[in-house]
Amino acid sequence: MMRPHQVPRWVQRIFPKRTWEGPDEPRQVFLTFDDGPVPGITDFVLTELAKRDQKATFFVVGDNVNKHPALAKEVLSEGHQLGNHTYHHLHGFKTSTDSYVKNVVLCDQILGQKLGLMTPLFRPPYGLLTPRQAKILSEQKQLVMWSVLTGDYDRSIAPNTLLKAVKPMTSPGKIIVFHDQEKTDGHLQKILPDYLSFIKDNGFTTGLL
Repeated sequence: MMRPHQVPRWVQRIFPKRTWEGPDEPRQVFLTFDDGPVPGITDFVLTELAKRDQKATFFVVGDNVNKHPALAKEVLSEGHQLGNHTYHHLHGFKTSTDSYVKNVVLCDQILGQKLGLMTPLFRPPYGLLTPRQAKILSEQKQLVMWSVLTGDYDRSIAPNTLLKAVKPMTSPGKIIVFHDQEKTDGHLQKILPDYLSFIKDNGFTTGLL
């Protein structure tokens, strides 16, 4: 079970060149969604964000953009931001540096071909990179991590339990991670509307990275 948690400060200090939080402007948080775009899930997220005039950063898998370019374009047209999440959702520790970097480049190529976009943002799947992979990618990309992991993909956690844990973690500057993918389908729908209403009702604005 992966319960919601905040990334400890000592972990953030070990990797100071990675982005763990956004600017701590008054009452601003940074919503992020990983692994899409996926029909039926990403469009649900877009609808919920639009209801509250909130913005988010979507870290997309290149293969999903290739399959669903219209949905990726919709994310952009609604004023949200896209980041690179590799082409095949690779595990950095299980992939050679050469193969990993090529996969990131392939995702960039698809974003360029399908969307006319070159994003400076990159988030490693699972948050895992080898030192060599991180060194090479940081020369071209902003490595965006997170400060709050919601655990929305863990169906063993009841929605109310998850929300009770995540809401107190919400504070200015936090980068909060959700997932718009198959594993969260049905679960995210029970979590996200309540959470988005919570941050709006408590005076938080949503920023882009």
